[in-house]
Amino acid sequence: MELRQLRTFEAVVRHRTVTDAAGALDLAPSSVSQQIRTLEKSLGVPLFTRRPDGMEPTAAGRRLLGWARRLLDQAERAERDVRGGKQVLRLGALESLAGFYVPRVLARLAERRPEFDVEIHSDRARDGLLADVIAGRLEAALLLDVGDVIGGLGFPAPAGPLAFVDLDPVPLALVAAPQHPLAGRTGLSPKDLAHERLLVNVEACSFRMAAQRILGPGPERIKAGGVPVMRAWAEHGLGISLLPRFAVADSLRSGTLVRLDLRVPDLSLRLVWREDQESLPGMREVLYAAAHPN
Repeated sequence: MELRQLRTFEAVVRHRTVTDAAGALDLAPSSVSQQIRTLEKSLGVPLFTRRPDGMEPTAAGRRLLGWARRLLDQAERAERDVRGGKQVLRLGALESLAGFYVPRVLARLAERRPEFDVEIHSDRARDGLLADVIAGRLEAALLLDVGDVIGGLGFPAPAGPLAFVDLDPVPLALVAAPQHPLAGRTGLSPKDLAHERLLVNVEACSFRMAAQRILGPGPERIKAGGVPVMRAWAEHGLGISLLPRFAVADSLRSGTLVRLDLRVPDLSLRLVWREDQESLPGMREVLYAAAHPN
């Protein structure tokens, strides 16, 4: 197998057609087709099923895809190392974490592993970050979770073997406008909120899933949007919302929101990476440098 064949193979998987892959690689479609045929011949197995709606990898193609991404990634790292360039850590993060927690992780890395450059890729969707880690497009990602397994908050198990470490607690706050009837009441329980309007984001939102665990199905879910939208709607008395404390700190200080007196457990800021990344030169050390505050 040649690296150029693996790059072409990966592009066809990603784009699903020879024409689109050729455009992305700046090659002629005939060259892409020839490289795929040569690769299939050298391996002795078909890598794609040709369908009217595109190229679908066979079982053998799916197995090769994992190898291709690892081999291409290692080749890129080897080239950078031989040339004396800095190694790069591609770190993904949920958009809701990018402004508050990512700078802390970057500061740890800059202090302890200055030979690494860090590229930050933010995404609204947890699934997209995990897919990028599994596919090798990211070395690691920052997510929110709880428990002893990835997905303990209620998300589906990841599609590949991943390792993780919890970095910091992420405190939550159940908030409402100051005039809310429950503002000032003490010792609230989930039953007291059964008939409230709970402002939420999409179903795959970490804060919505945390609310499901803490409050149960009782409150009526009102889909608002992301954290800034939920906070703004709560300030205007349109409902209550469970949000990260750092995102509502200014509103609590100014008095436009108040915390309702319900005990709310923390989430965990979790660094997730693919297990085989630890075998790459220097990667284990940099992952743990990013993880541990002391």
